[in-house]
Amino acid sequence: MRADSLPADDWRLLGELIAARTGLHFPAERRPDLRRALAEAAPEFGFDNGDACAAWLLSTPLSGDALRKLASHLTIGETYFFRERPSFNALATHVLPALIHRKRGTDRRLRLWSAACSSGEEAYSLAILIQQVLPDWRDWNIHILATDINPRFLRKAEAGLYGEWSFRESAPDFRAKYFTPAGNRQYQVRAEARDLVKFAELNLAQDGFPSIATDTNAMDLILCRNLLIYFTPVHARQLIASLRRSLTDDGWLVVSPSECSQAMFPGFAPVNFPGSILYRKRESPPLAEPTPMPAPVDAHLAFLAPPLSGQPLGETEVARILAPTAVPDSEAAQKLYSQGRYMEAAALLRAALDAGPQPGDARLLGLLVRALANVGALDEALAASQRWIAADRIDASAHYLNAMVLQELGDRAGARAALQRAVYLLPEFTLAHFALGNAARAAARHKEAQRHFDNAAHLLRDHPADDIVPESEGLTAGRLREIIGALTTGVRHA
Repeated sequence: MRADSLPADDWRLLGELIAARTGLHFPAERRPDLRRALAEAAPEFGFDNGDACAAWLLSTPLSGDALRKLASHLTIGETYFFRERPSFNALATHVLPALIHRKRGTDRRLRLWSAACSSGEEAYSLAILIQQVLPDWRDWNIHILATDINPRFLRKAEAGLYGEWSFRESAPDFRAKYFTPAGNRQYQVRAEARDLVKFAELNLAQDGFPSIATDTNAMDLILCRNLLIYFTPVHARQLIASLRRSLTDDGWLVVSPSECSQAMFPGFAPVNFPGSILYRKRESPPLAEPTPMPAPVDAHLAFLAPPLSGQPLGETEVARILAPTAVPDSEAAQKLYSQGRYMEAAALLRAALDAGPQPGDARLLGLLVRALANVGALDEALAASQRWIAADRIDASAHYLNAMVLQELGDRAGARAALQRAVYLLPEFTLAHFALGNAARAAARHKEAQRHFDNAAHLLRDHPADDIVPESEGLTAGRLREIIGALTTGVRHA
């Protein structure tokens, strides 16, 4: 096909197809961006020019592998450490100290998510910031999830190797303290920061969340910056709603200043900080300033303002989860859960279960575990999973959910043992094999990870692409095959 010969309507159709699969919006005014991306991607698909590649994409179903290749050209990896400093200033002097104060006397657990993490600078900035504002961070259960649709970005992020351009607004002594020289003017993030971050492929427009299976539940803080402006309005609203469900009560969402339109954030309270606006889940009273941290912010992060004094934020009322209700309606609980009203769902489920034995108790207990985990009430979730196991020791699903909760609690050995029990009881438990593969990969046991991923892929082999994987909360067999394929490539290259 001759270059520039594709009709304008075909480019419009391709833009609609990409939007449906990725959420990325390419209206007429962004047509040149789309054309450039297709021209760059064309050689990977065996074409000489973008028009021919676009025509082929329109004529064939867009496979997961093709989508990943395309995404690597459609998304922009322009980022650097502590980009948009006013937002990090707000995190360092207000949000993180308040979260730390609230959790210091309880579970000492923080869960942060860098959504659309690109090449990883944002996620590692969070890890370094945590080390600065939390002197005893090693005594805490710190988990930073970093996700992206672009596999190339994720491979770079996992390596943690960066050149001079990623430090363009950082002082040389910052780089010297948190990175080690790796030759060829490259610098690697030190292991203590890398170990706090877990990278995973996630399509924010298609993959369902929150989900305990993908570790996207019960987040205290989510950064989703410089992405919403590229999404269609429909996908942007859907994404914000899903991110809200992924947050604990009083959790925080950080977007870019250009994305701060209150009309887009129902169920959030905007909180103004110097140079930035952050969003706090649920309608809230004005923010009270947190108690200052015992140690000042490290001098290497000197751009941060000094901590402010005052009273901490109020406690999240997890006890409301356990409040009794006069109407133990399990169907109503399921509906509340599907709406993201996890605390209310948990209250109904507890009432239904406490009313006495009834058909479907296992299903109710499973939903209760998920609801409690989604609001961060892990001790209660663990107790509910143990209650399920005590009631039916041979139910593989009970052991699987028990493993997921143990994993979030930081008990990796216990989680691995529970997953092994699940696959012993139900050898065809695809998601348990997948979870074992992820656990082995995180521990750098690459041969073991490959074995578990191969088992999961084999079990998915004959399933139609749109089959929902059991216990996955909406993940399809086709999508899980794609994720396993990407992970398997990473394991083989490790």
